[in-house]
Amino acid sequence: MTKNAAGVAAGHALTAEAASEALKDGGTAVDAAIAGLWTATVSEPVLSSPGGGGFIMVGHRGQTNCLDFFVETPPQRPSGDIDAFVIEADFGPTTQAFTIGNGTSAIPGFVHGLFAAHERYGRLPMEALVAHAASVARNGFTINAFQAFLFSVVAPILIATPSARALFADSDGKSIRPAGSVFRNPDLADALEEIASEGIEAVRSGEIAGMILKAQADGGTLTADALAAYQPHWRTPNEATVAGARVFLNPPPSAGGTLIARMIEENNNTANLSAMASAMAATDRAWSESGRSLQRFLDLQGPNHKVAQRGTTHVSVIDADGMAVAATVSNGEGNGTIVPQCGFMVNNMLGEDDVNPDGVADWQPGIRLSSMMAPTLASDTDSGLAVLGSGGSNRIRSAVYCVLTRHLAGQRPLEDAITAARLHIENGFLEFEGHISDDDRAALEAQFPERRCWDEPNLFFGGVHAVRKNADGGISGAGDPRRGGVFVTV
Repeated sequence: MTKNAAGVAAGHALTAEAASEALKDGGTAVDAAIAGLWTATVSEPVLSSPGGGGFIMVGHRGQTNCLDFFVETPPQRPSGDIDAFVIEADFGPTTQAFTIGNGTSAIPGFVHGLFAAHERYGRLPMEALVAHAASVARNGFTINAFQAFLFSVVAPILIATPSARALFADSDGKSIRPAGSVFRNPDLADALEEIASEGIEAVRSGEIAGMILKAQADGGTLTADALAAYQPHWRTPNEATVAGARVFLNPPPSAGGTLIARMIEENNNTANLSAMASAMAATDRAWSESGRSLQRFLDLQGPNHKVAQRGTTHVSVIDADGMAVAATVSNGEGNGTIVPQCGFMVNNMLGEDDVNPDGVADWQPGIRLSSMMAPTLASDTDSGLAVLGSGGSNRIRSAVYCVLTRHLAGQRPLEDAITAARLHIENGFLEFEGHISDDDRAALEAQFPERRCWDEPNLFFGGVHAVRKNADGGISGAGDPRRGGVFVTV
C-alpha cells in the first residue's frame, strides 16, 4: 500500500496511463477518468466509443453524485425501412446472436457526459485530456492478447461493412488483426481533437454530427433533431449498507444498481459463499416474480424505463485530495459501420432483444435506456473510501456484489476480493468459478442442483477494476485479470 498517493484501475494499460498523466499534470480524479475514457475509445474500441454512453459516480467533499449519460431512443421513429441484421458472436463454448446495423443506434451520450463531468469537477483543459488518446490513435499501439480475443469474439461486427473491415481487418481483408499487430486510427485522433476544441456542439450540430448522420443515411434511426435533443442528467445515488459501510449505487433508470441493492438487502454482513449465493438467488426469484423482465422489475420501483446490457469497460480513480470516481461506459458492440472520417462506430443498443423483444423497430420514443452498468462508491466505518465497477453484461450485478461483500464484510484486500471465485445466478441456474474450497463447493452443489463450474477464472464473470484510499492516505487497488485490468499508483 502506497501512502499519500493517487490510484487508477482500468481495463487497459494505455487507459490507466492516460488517467495517471492527468493526475501528474495536476488534474482532478474526474480529469483523470475523462482522459482514461477518451483513451479507452482508442485502446478498447470494442467496449468504448464516442458513439456510446455510460455513467460516472463522483464522491467529493462528502457529496456523492451520479451522472447518467447513457443512450436514449430518438424522439420519433423513422418512417422508412431500417437497416438491421443478425450476426453470431463466438465465445468459444457458446455463441450469441447480436443485431447490428444503422437502424440499431440510439442517441449517443458519451461526449455530452464527459463534458458535463468536466464542467462540474474538471481542472485541466479538455484539449489536454484528449492529447494522450489522440497520440495513441495517430501513432498506433500493439494489440494485446485480451483485446485480440475480444476482436475475435465480435469479428462478424468488425468486418460487417467495408468501413469496418478497413479499420479492423488484417491485410487479407477477412480476418481480424491479431495480437502483436499495430493498430492505428488517425481518423479517430482527428475526431477527438475536433471534439475537444468544439465541445458538445461537435456531436450536436457540427461536422462530426453531420458525419454521424451521413453514416445513418442508409436505414438509420438518428436525425439532426435527435442529436440536438440529448441531455445528460445528474442523479442522486441510491444508498445501501454493507457491514456498516455506506454504499452508493447507480439509481434508476439503471437496473444494475437496483439489483445490487436487492442483493445487499438479502445479505449485507457476511462473505460466506453460501450466504452470498442465497442473496443472489433471492434477487433472481424476485426478478422472476416480475416476469423475469428487468423492465417490469424497474416498473415496480419507478418510472417506465427499458434496459440495455452488453459490452462495457470501467475506470476507477481516487486522487491525492480524496476525490473518488467510478466511470463505466459501453458501446454495446457497435452497429458495424464506421462514421466517415471519424474512426468510431455508433452503438447498437436498439438491436438488443432485452430492450426490444418485439423487434428492432419496436421502441418508445424519447426514453433514456437503462443498463446493468453499476459504478459504485463505498465509504466504510474506518473512513476508507473505495470505488469500483465492472463490465460483463448482466453479470455486472453479481461481480460488483461479490467484490463489495468480500471487501467490506469479509475484510479482504481489494486484490483478493477481485481475484476470488465469482458466482452468478440466472433463471435459477448457478454459474461459479471453481477455485473454492471443497466445503464451499459441496454447499453450493447442495443448494443448486442446476449449475455449471468454470475450471478457470473467466471474463464471463465481469472485470472489476477498483481503487481504495484509507484515512491515512494509503492507496491500494487492482485491475481484474479476467479482463486484462491494471492498477497503478501516482
